Amino acid sequence: MGHKVHPKIHRMPVLFPWTSRWVMKTNYADTVREDIQMREFLQKKGKDAQIDSIHIERSAKNVTITIFSAKPGVLIGRGGQGLDLLRKNIERMFLHMTRKVKLNIQEVASPSLSAQIVAEGVTKDIEARLPFRRVIKQNMERVMKAGAQGVKIALAGRLNGVEIARREKMAQGKIPLITFRSNVDYAGMTAKTLQGAIGVKVWIYKGESFGRVDRLADANQITSQKKGA
Repeated sequence: MGHKVHPKIHRMPVLFPWTSRWVMKTNYADTVREDIQMREFLQKKGKDAQIDSIHIERSAKNVTITIFSAKPGVLIGRGGQGLDLLRKNIERMFLHMTRKVKLNIQEVASPSLSAQIVAEGVTKDIEARLPFRRVIKQNMERVMKAGAQGVKIALAGRLNGVEIARREKMAQGKIPLITFRSNVDYAGMTAKTLQGAIGVKVWIYKGESFGRVDRLADANQITSQKKGA
């Protein structure tokens, strides 16, 4: 049997940092559960904002949440009202008013190079009953035109409503999953159709990286430079 590992977890010690950054000596399990619940809440509220990733930082009295989104205006709302409502709901529902929440919204420059955003697009098209092969080819062409060096999309389930479930996958370019320095973005989602659930997996290879790929640190550095200017 094959032994499979998550491409991002596989590269955590070398390439990617954790999306949750805090140190907790007590109540570790409760804190992890809070992070999971906050991410699920934000993904649900921002389903139309094309959220790529959510980073959570904690201090003694504050929680800083940075959201990378292709459509930040959907989250921010008119005059920032949407952002204030999200912040108040998180403080009340998950943190029980024990800590203050700071929300930062960062725009994703190339949504077509985000595996999470591409997987969401494929999921919506499959749920809309579009032919799955056409959906895969269109998304693969869009990813390669955006500058990716390789892309692979796999679907599993009752494709096109057939009685027997099967797995279909298409790939273009190269996807080196074993090499540690290969910057491979991965996302998995589930499309809920009338015939049943269809699994969606997306791999996007962006080239080799010889240093840490820390988007949160880069975003914070750009923000501090803008404030200094």
